[in-house]
Amino acid sequence: MQELITCIAQSLVDQPEEVKVTLVEEEDTVTVELAVAPEDLGKVIGKQGRTARAMRSLLSAAAANFDKRSRLEIIE
Repeated sequence: MQELITCIAQSLVDQPEEVKVTLVEEEDTVTVELAVAPEDLGKVIGKQGRTARAMRSLLSAAAANFDKRSRLEIIE
């Protein structure tokens, strides 16, 4: 799941080397924290949050294979 979000985020931003993805696992929840360069934040979120919502949907589908819930936090 971490590689999935990393790949998506790096393809969206102008500074892919600034993409940092951290995975925090709890009992039944996986939290993925995504940090990008400040000028790339809008590209990751997208218009009206559509890009972020799409990444959350993909993450949710990937987490379902492991019987876990998922959260994507975009860190500013």
